[in-house]
Amino acid sequence: MIEVEPGTSLHVAVYGRGPDVLVLTGGPGCVQYLEDEEIAPPGHRCWYVEPRGVGRSGGGAHSMEQALADLEAVRELLAVERWTVLGHSWGCDLAVRYALEHPSSVAGVVGVAGHGPHRDRTWSAAYEAGRPTEPAVEVEWSREVHASLSASFDEWIHQPGLWRDLADCPVPMRFVAAGQDIRPSWPLQQLAAVVPGGSFTTVADVPHDFWSTHPRVWVGTVTDALRSTAAAARPADSISG
Repeated sequence: MIEVEPGTSLHVAVYGRGPDVLVLTGGPGCVQYLEDEEIAPPGHRCWYVEPRGVGRSGGGAHSMEQALADLEAVRELLAVERWTVLGHSWGCDLAVRYALEHPSSVAGVVGVAGHGPHRDRTWSAAYEAGRPTEPAVEVEWSREVHASLSASFDEWIHQPGLWRDLADCPVPMRFVAAGQDIRPSWPLQQLAAVVPGGSFTTVADVPHDFWSTHPRVWVGTVTDALRSTAAAARPADSISG
């Protein structure tokens, strides 16, 4: 446990050795479901932070701003200078915002099966239509944290300077879609097109939660993405923020 502020501690686990990677899970408001040594990308030191108010972590409902403050507090307390952020689903969206607001802390972003900064009716219609066919993966979550972070996400995506900030972001970002995801991938393709160091790829024949259904594919996919993102990263002293 790491105390991020007086009276509030977050559960943090670590696996492996190598370049530092922060692993963010989805929801928002889900427990840290990727905390499993069997699916950790080899050759990296992976940090698994359980969100405030969820599972083993203290605190309660909070905003995206608080979530980022928590991640920065953990990074500083661990004495990690910079880390690559690997985010799945909602974790991809939080990783993107983290890179925008703290580019000197983030060496790169790998976003897998993310949502993207939008509230689009056609996207939502496709998602709802596909829900009955999606493989069921049971994950514990907090309804209160989900609600507060969802509201904060809506505020963020309506900021007038968001797409300008994305276009100016110096952090390389690689986005990966799951080929059988019921979530349309066009928002990830848009992100890859607008950020200067962006790229996009699709992993065929896997669903949204392929970390659970296809663990070997997951390990290979995220390991390759982390390595390619590291190769594209700029030196820390050339990034301000």
